Amino acid sequence: MWEFSNDRPVYLQIIDVVLTRIASGVYNPGERIPSVRDLAEEARVNPNTMQKALSEIERLGYITSQRTAGKFITEDTAIIGTLKKSKADNILGNFVDEMKMINISIDEAIELLKKYDSK
Repeated sequence: MWEFSNDRPVYLQIIDVVLTRIASGVYNPGERIPSVRDLAEEARVNPNTMQKALSEIERLGYITSQRTAGKFITEDTAIIGTLKKSKADNILGNFVDEMKMINISIDEAIELLKKYDSK
């Protein structure tokens, strides 16, 4: 699901969505991704905006282009693993900051997570 906010440029939010799809395995290594036009239609954005985002993702090394065949997720599982760890680190950092703001210790947060996970 593509939902955009007004606090950041749309192409940056598209980058986040596509990178999350790569990190989570929605797009697998070596897999062809939908065309720029199809992704733009799905996200309800201008194809130029989608192309700008995909070009940046390609520059970062997460996708490659094959002139007549389309765009593919990198087969480099190490770079995908690094992406996954980076996303997890970001999420955990935000979580810890939020817990500190409401005076919840790390130990208390871990206990809450354990309870939450068992639901």
